[in-house]
Amino acid sequence: MSKPARICSCGRIVPHGALCECQRTATRERNARHDANRPSARARGYNHEWRKARLEYLAAHPHCRECSTHGVTRLATVVDHIIPHKQDKRLFWHRANWQPLCAPCHNSIKQRQERSP
Repeated sequence: MSKPARICSCGRIVPHGALCECQRTATRERNARHDANRPSARARGYNHEWRKARLEYLAAHPHCRECSTHGVTRLATVVDHIIPHKQDKRLFWHRANWQPLCAPCHNSIKQRQERSP
């Protein structure tokens, strides 16, 4: 049995687990505002030197750390900074501050942790 639909704040009926078009639009607009103020990846230090170090790190640490805590084996595709470096080059390059994550973990769990107070 599926869960019942809900009514969005705009008045539309939305299937359970889905986003209303007004919510998708608001998310796109919020992300665009955020990206407009954010320096480029290169300006944040993600250059050729980083890409080379990232590949070496993932070769040595191929599995997602977050998934492995739940008994799941999934290949890591992202080298995450455990403590956000915020342009601190020492913290950026400190390998003890790196962890291998798969994209779903990095893009959901990790981002949610960084947004929480």
